[in-house]
Amino acid sequence: RPEIAHAHQPVMSPSHHGWDGNGAAAVPTPMPKRLDGKVAIVTGGARGIGEAIVRLFAKHGARVVIADIDDAAGEALASALGPQVSFVRCDVSVEDDVRRAVDWALSRHGGRLDVYCNNAGVLGRQTRAARSILSFDAAEFDRVLRVNALGAALGMKHAARAMAPRRAGSIVSVASVAAVLGGLGPHAYTASKHAIVGLTKNAACELGAHGVRVNCVSPFGVATPMLINAWRQGHDDATADADRDLDLDLDVTVPSDQEVEKMEEVVRGLATLKGPTLRPRDIAEAVLFLASDEARYI
Repeated sequence: RPEIAHAHQPVMSPSHHGWDGNGAAAVPTPMPKRLDGKVAIVTGGARGIGEAIVRLFAKHGARVVIADIDDAAGEALASALGPQVSFVRCDVSVEDDVRRAVDWALSRHGGRLDVYCNNAGVLGRQTRAARSILSFDAAEFDRVLRVNALGAALGMKHAARAMAPRRAGSIVSVASVAAVLGGLGPHAYTASKHAIVGLTKNAACELGAHGVRVNCVSPFGVATPMLINAWRQGHDDATADADRDLDLDLDVTVPSDQEVEKMEEVVRGLATLKGPTLRPRDIAEAVLFLASDEARYI
């Protein structure tokens, strides 16, 4: 029967060479751009997970604003990706900076903001002392929550200000596995990521009435420069304690290939899913889905 004759032919995706009705190779159609024409802001977008999100958003047609405190890395990434990507300096713990970043994006892109990604964050100190509740440091706790939790709340506030009148938009925050499981990070970091999950639930309930979707992703460990820098701290407590006055979350050097491989080996050993290695692109793919119209009812 005809259907049997074709039973073993592969089903081709739109991005591959398929076959027309006469058995000849069909001209491949390009993969659709899932954010084509949309305007997005990505905080902490200059490097690490944020950089992966910016690159993927741009690949899928978005006009992206990188909001970060790392001027050199942010400007370099924007320049490398072309005129559809721009950079604005923004400290997410400062409301005037967040307001200015949103206003700048609106003025640059015709009053439109479709996606806001709360990605900026800090890990905090990773020394043994910092991980103990017996050594709880109120100043450190306040610093981490101001960036991670307050920064996310301010992002939601000013993104909603732009999105609610248009009755459309997607706010996606990056939380952490530490928002789901205990014992995986210092108390300040864990508390801040739990806060992001709570903020997401509350804001989703409120903003859904205005057509704005609010979600977050909680990724497992990934070998970013920030995580590797934290790993260095944990292996050199004396130096970390001596440098207490330095902001080690910002003083991140490019890790060596050996350090990346070692960190990935550690993460693979802890992971429930065996086989693949989690990388920034994987997290970016999840954020892309939640930002896109494919997730229009999530």
